Amino acid sequence: MSTHVVRWVAGILMGVCCWVMPGRPAERRLETATPPGPPPMPPGAVAARYPRVTLSTWYEVDPDWPQRPPHIRWGATPGVAVDREDRVWVFTRVDPPVQVYSADGRFLRAWGKGLIGRMRSGLGSHHIKIGPRGMIWLADMANHVVLQCTPEGKVIKTLGTPGQPGCDATHLNEPTDMAITPDGDVFISDGYGNARVVHFDAQGRFVQAWGELGSGPGQFSLPHAIALDSGGRLYVADRNNARIQVFDQQGRFLAQWQNLIVPWGLWVTPRDEIWVCGSSPMHWGDEDKLLGCPPKDQLFMKFDTTGRVLQLWTVPKGEDGQEKPGELNWVHGIAVDSQGNIYATDILGRRVQKFVRK
Repeated sequence: MSTHVVRWVAGILMGVCCWVMPGRPAERRLETATPPGPPPMPPGAVAARYPRVTLSTWYEVDPDWPQRPPHIRWGATPGVAVDREDRVWVFTRVDPPVQVYSADGRFLRAWGKGLIGRMRSGLGSHHIKIGPRGMIWLADMANHVVLQCTPEGKVIKTLGTPGQPGCDATHLNEPTDMAITPDGDVFISDGYGNARVVHFDAQGRFVQAWGELGSGPGQFSLPHAIALDSGGRLYVADRNNARIQVFDQQGRFLAQWQNLIVPWGLWVTPRDEIWVCGSSPMHWGDEDKLLGCPPKDQLFMKFDTTGRVLQLWTVPKGEDGQEKPGELNWVHGIAVDSQGNIYATDILGRRVQKFVRK
């Protein structure tokens, strides 16, 4: 039996076994088998190639942000986005799932109770995005849909068939994120149950889909996030392949940035800085470790549109239930405001934090 076949079988077995323990408020470790492919850089190679800087060199956490009211809870918190007024939108896995805070930490409002489907680890909340016209977009893995909502929480569009997973023009299977063009077209990373990107037009009509399980160009193993730059290029966090793939809007493969980070979340600034949160790639054969889950560290990386690493920061990794301010534990979402401040969410840390630029 070839080495690639052995790795592929091992990936399937680990994908079956690597579930978070019942009741634990965390993201599932793996839900698709990892296909054969080139191994990531050995541990330490990324740091040697791109010297790390501790985040505290440039940023400091605001331990008092935000001022969350006592009746507002957080669970595992996968999503965060910042709108044009620097209001911070948080998407968490308890009711109410959508919470809004001002840049200085004041609680503004919350909504969405009963809107998002439920999974074993809580609500099916994943990533959240703000559309060009200020509409709020939510990825609901449990209901297999992407929702477009008004800022007040009224649902105005549903993509996918609620409660029915599938892989065709009218069904999604645990979608993870969405990118919205200025004209209103939507590109969805249909990532946990499927391995594809799905394109809908501004009226919600299916246009096309591309991708399948694999490690070649245009293939995916858990497309976990997606983002769009000002030139219309799409960036896909191909998490289990430890890479970011770049496409045009017709689905043509343009580039890949491989083996630098296991990407969990993406954010593109108006200056086309590509921010990525995640962890260092790990050897495939390490016991109880599959690429980057559970992550051994916590990273922020900033790229330009050509894939050149502009900055690499490490963030202290907290211990379950004992996370201190400034530590992250399974970092999942990232957003950057107009002042360059970073907002980051995590799964086991169960919170959103603001890192203020010095």
